[in-house]
Amino acid sequence: MLISDELTREALRQAARALFISNPNPRVGCVLVDSDGTILGKGFTQQAGGPHAEVMALRDAATGGRDVRGATAYVTLEPCAHQGRTGPCSDALISAGIGRVVASIEDPNPLVAGQGFARLRAAGVAVEVGPGACESRELNIGFFSRMVRGVPWVRAKTAASLDGATALSNGASQWITSPAARADGHAWRARACAVLTGIGTVLDDNPRLDVRALQTPRQPHVVVVDSQLQTPPDAHLFIAERACYIYTAVQNDVKEAALQARGATVIHLPGPHGKVDLPAMLRDLAQRGMNELHVEAGHKLTGSLLREGLVDEMLVYLAPTLLGPGLSIANIGPFDNLAQGVAMDFTSVERVGADIRILAQIKGRATF
Repeated sequence: MLISDELTREALRQAARALFISNPNPRVGCVLVDSDGTILGKGFTQQAGGPHAEVMALRDAATGGRDVRGATAYVTLEPCAHQGRTGPCSDALISAGIGRVVASIEDPNPLVAGQGFARLRAAGVAVEVGPGACESRELNIGFFSRMVRGVPWVRAKTAASLDGATALSNGASQWITSPAARADGHAWRARACAVLTGIGTVLDDNPRLDVRALQTPRQPHVVVVDSQLQTPPDAHLFIAERACYIYTAVQNDVKEAALQARGATVIHLPGPHGKVDLPAMLRDLAQRGMNELHVEAGHKLTGSLLREGLVDEMLVYLAPTLLGPGLSIANIGPFDNLAQGVAMDFTSVERVGADIRILAQIKGRATF
C-alpha cells in the first residue's frame, strides 16, 4: 500500500520518463490506484500524436486485467478536455469509471485551463488539485512559458574556465570541460524542442548540434540566427530527422532556394540595424510549438539575447582551470556600476565529472 505523497512522487517519476519524447506536449505521468493504494496501472505521455499519460495508465491496467472502476488517478497535470491529435483524457477517465482524480496543477493551455476539472466534476468524479505542483511546473517550464507568455523558455548553455573564458583569444575551445560535462550537456539538448545558435558558430565550428552522447527517440530541431543569410547549404547541421529554421534580415532568393533544398525553413524577421528581430523570433518559435529553447552560441549572440532580456536561465559548466584573457561568456556591458549587471538566482550547483554545473535563473523569470 502506498500513501498519497508516494503516489504523487511516482506520478512525477512517470512524467520524467517523457522528458525526451513528448515535445511539444507537456511531460505528464499518471498512476491509477485502488482504495488500498495498490497500483493498478501507470503511464506517461508518448510522442506527439501518441497516447497521453492517462490513456497509457488505463491501458497498463487493462493489460494486467485490473478493474479501475472507482479507482483514483494521480496525474501530474490537469487531464485535457479538448480534441487534438488524441481525444480528451478527461473523457477517457470518466468512461473508465475513475472515481477520483488527484492532479498536481491546472493545465495553462487555454484549450484546457480548468475545463478538464470541470468536466470531471460534472461527471461526478472527485477532484483534488495541488500535490506536486511545483515539481510538475518545473518539469514543464517550457510548456508553461509558451502557454502563458507566448515565448519558449530560453536556456543559454556555455562551458568556461574558472576565470570565465569560453575560448582562448585565438578561438581555441575544444575542450575546456570534461567528457562527463559534455555528455551532460547533450542531455540538456535532448530535452529541448530546439537548439539555437548563431551564424558565427556555424561558420567557425560547423557543428552538428545534435544529441550523440545518449540514446534519444528524437533529435531537437535547430535554429540559426543568420542576419545576412550566410549559412552554407553543406553545413553539418542539416539532419534529415529534424527541422531547421533559419532567421534572417535580408531577402536573397538564390540563397534561400539553396537552403530550402536542404530542408531548411527560412524566415524573414528584419529588426533594427540590419539584425534579426530576436523578440519576434521567439514569438514565432512559440507559434511553431517550441517549449524549451537551448542556446549554444558565441558571446555575441548570447550577449544580444541577454541585453534584450530574452534569456530565462543560464546553464554554465565551469572547468577547474584558468585560461587568462580570452572570449567571455557573453558580450554585455561595459557597465558603470555593479547594479547594471544581469541579476540571477542560483537554482542548482552540482559536480559533473571534474567540472561544476551551475543553473542560474534570471531574477523574476519563474513568476509568470
